[in-house]
Amino acid sequence: MAVTEGTVPFRGFHTWYQAVGDLPDRGGKLPLLVINGGPGCPHDYLQDLAALSEGDGRTVVFYDQFGCGKSEHADAPALWVMDTFVDEVDAVRRALGLDRVHLYGHSWGSQVALEYVLTRPSGVAALVLAGPLASAPAYEAEARRLKDSLPAKVREVIDRCEAEGTTDDDAYMEATMAFYQRWLCRLDPWPEHLMRSFMNWRPDVYEAMWGAEWNVTGNLKDWDVTDRLGELDLPVLVTSGRHDVTTPAVVRPIAEGIQGAEWVLFERSAHLPSAEEPEHYREVVELFLSSVEAEER
Repeated sequence: MAVTEGTVPFRGFHTWYQAVGDLPDRGGKLPLLVINGGPGCPHDYLQDLAALSEGDGRTVVFYDQFGCGKSEHADAPALWVMDTFVDEVDAVRRALGLDRVHLYGHSWGSQVALEYVLTRPSGVAALVLAGPLASAPAYEAEARRLKDSLPAKVREVIDRCEAEGTTDDDAYMEATMAFYQRWLCRLDPWPEHLMRSFMNWRPDVYEAMWGAEWNVTGNLKDWDVTDRLGELDLPVLVTSGRHDVTTPAVVRPIAEGIQGAEWVLFERSAHLPSAEEPEHYREVVELFLSSVEAEER
């Protein structure tokens, strides 16, 4: 299995990518371009998807979004806006010759994928929305509800540190981990590739665009494309976990708002069924992508 790494030019900087499989693809299956979550998070935690390329599989393309991971870093607050990351998808596609492609967006990546597909780009065969959201206010409301279900002592630490501006305190980090271990990933211990992403997160990018998980103060705080979901005219698979921070209240409007969308709920997972139920998850994704390609023949 070929693995190619390199960079593509983007707005005077460079975006790092990794292609698992052949570029251009020679297997007859369309490549899958993966847009990971964040903002400000490297792609590593989604590496389980690389196994889709095994055997006669498809090429899977990962990239670290501008400003994090192996991509070029910059102190550029003016660029930490949605349009930057939507444009980056197009830049990666053009540079790598991904004329015909499937898109996969996880969490924040689902926001980028939705915004990108709503521009009606050519050549996108299908879309996978994993742990998705179409409304920042809806997500925030559910994340707050989940936070409020934590033990009182944990909530008190979170609220105190956020009020005092001491979110870099070890006590705050420990308290927020209680949230993430319930609704981000329920594996114990967390897999190494998830820890790599977590430890290399860019907090300045995340805070500028989002804020805190349950307190959206960044420039995405009013982001909402729920009313535009009916514009999508391509096959869509929606996936989420039974214990996901993107609860059914967040995901159902997406699955119901996109005509013909299929929604699969993974019973033993939180926000990362690709890592928590990897084989089953890949089977579901591959079956969907292959069925789309079969319909096109």
